[in-house]
Amino acid sequence: MRIFDCTTFFEEHLMMDLRFNILNEYVQKFIDTFEPDFVFKNRPINRFYSININVEKQTSNKNQNLEKLKKKIDSIENCNLKNTSSKIVLGSGNINSQIMVIGETPGMEEEKCGMAFKGESGTLLKKMLFAINIESDKVYLTYSINFRPPGDRKPTSSEIKRYSTFLKEHISIIEPKLIVLMGSTAMEAVTGLNNKISDERGKWKEIIIKNKTIPVIITFSPSYLLRFPENKKFSWIDLKNIKQKIKDLKIKV
Repeated sequence: MRIFDCTTFFEEHLMMDLRFNILNEYVQKFIDTFEPDFVFKNRPINRFYSININVEKQTSNKNQNLEKLKKKIDSIENCNLKNTSSKIVLGSGNINSQIMVIGETPGMEEEKCGMAFKGESGTLLKKMLFAINIESDKVYLTYSINFRPPGDRKPTSSEIKRYSTFLKEHISIIEPKLIVLMGSTAMEAVTGLNNKISDERGKWKEIIIKNKTIPVIITFSPSYLLRFPENKKFSWIDLKNIKQKIKDLKIKV
């Protein structure tokens, strides 16, 4: 008769030594079904290895798709926004975040570095997110339109509609569970609404991207709040609503 001792364990070094010592005379072969060389290396089994591989693969796929999207946007023709801008601003932050913040358009500082929400507006956004215990680099940041408009003017409805196709593809790549729309341009690009933002801010709505329903909230943009700081009190209400929604949806930040 042959006796095999098969066991799975995690970091229980003393327990494994005890099994060896007690059963050594009776068991012909000890089998660690997860990692045979564990006994000799004296290290814990990495049960998260496959999870890490999946995350790395997901990140790689997203980066590839974002690069394709960037090239697609940058090759747009007959666009005054692109023709007057020096650099495309796609997005920045954590591409695997479950929270996506969509602003209106890049400004001068963003155009210089090619990253979203820099300068004064970026500093304010960072403070706003920090107020609800979110670090700005833990979320994904982008814009409704990826080029700085001439004179920082508001984009026309036709421009917003044209770029909304790219934006929806952008959302489908990031796959967020919650979207924050900052400013009327973002509101119109994602929801199709062109009402006064003061009438829509603080309201939760839903959009469907690739058969997935995503909750979105409309709020003032940081650049607007810099011009009209008296409205920060309303943004604070919105931020608290966002914090509660994150809790309700059990979103990891």
